[in-house]
Amino acid sequence: MVWVPLGSPRTDCLTLLHPPANANSPKMSLEWLVAWSWSLDGLRDCIATGIQSVRDCDTTAVVTVACLLVLFVWYCYHVGREQPRPYASVNSLMQGADTNGLQNGYVYCQSPECVRCAHNEGLNQKLYHNLQEYAKRYSWSGMGRIHKGIREQGRYLNSRPSIQKPEVFFLPDLPSTPYFSRDAQKHDVELLERNFQTILCEFETLYKAFSNCSLPQGWKMNSTPSGEWVTFYLVNQGVCVPRNCRKCPRTYRLLGSLRTCIGNNVFGNACISVLSPGTVITEHYGPTNIRIRCHLGLKTPSGCELVVGGEPQCWAEGRCLLFDDSFLHTAFHEGSAEDGPRVVFMVDLWHPNVAAAERQALDFIFAPGR
Repeated sequence: MVWVPLGSPRTDCLTLLHPPANANSPKMSLEWLVAWSWSLDGLRDCIATGIQSVRDCDTTAVVTVACLLVLFVWYCYHVGREQPRPYASVNSLMQGADTNGLQNGYVYCQSPECVRCAHNEGLNQKLYHNLQEYAKRYSWSGMGRIHKGIREQGRYLNSRPSIQKPEVFFLPDLPSTPYFSRDAQKHDVELLERNFQTILCEFETLYKAFSNCSLPQGWKMNSTPSGEWVTFYLVNQGVCVPRNCRKCPRTYRLLGSLRTCIGNNVFGNACISVLSPGTVITEHYGPTNIRIRCHLGLKTPSGCELVVGGEPQCWAEGRCLLFDDSFLHTAFHEGSAEDGPRVVFMVDLWHPNVAAAERQALDFIFAPGR
């Protein structure tokens, strides 16, 4: 088999031809040598043409394309190394088995290493280790406030005024106020209020199970000095409660449409909260100031109040009330038995002044089970 140039040896393409049967003759050997010489000349011309084409290109464009290609390869490698934490979808919750650690449909912390429940000197070291691990995987960019908060957490918590004293983590330099306007998280507030009837309908279906004296499956009884306060968690400390989510599928799906819902760290909760007449909740602080607690009023009889930082407010049916639960707060229901319970749908949203990079880092640092 030989390469034989067609036409001009310096400008035309090369075509592959099959030699005849007498290719071993001296004549054909000479022709083959001539053809090989022409082939080398054609190859040299092709290379020269290619080099000239590169020279004619814009050098800046070539360098830019090369940099983008390198970045893309690095990104693919970086993402491929990650082992993402699986998140439960609605369908998987409807079909899968309940997670471990559930008692009466409620997640109880059973680990002494839990950052949400630990109150010891080792907590700050654990948080700083988590921050360093995050920075190694991603970046230190935008981590100034979190780094400052973790390194000086003890001083921040001990020196805070008694009106605001988060129990676990305080992020410095966040604007502080007991209550927030609806515009703080306008999209999510309006979405919740538009779905008021949907959430109320699913609550009423659940509440029919209270016809007997025992606490229905999935509800949690909370300690109060007087009265009864029960909660029905869909998400508890960043962990979905599958059995409860199956009972409120439309409400659970709604959580996925909220833009600022905290669903991936231990400070995120979503539940139905019920106060019976005569109930008083002891004054207490929330765990952190990085969130806003949102209450959507479902049933709000007279005689019910929420007091945050010494400022009282009343709920309204179909309306959201936003507050910072890192302030000292309490709630009570002074109505009569005929008034029925006070019911709100509670969901934790991000504080509007926590940046996107900080949210991602806090999700990593305070991931459930970390």
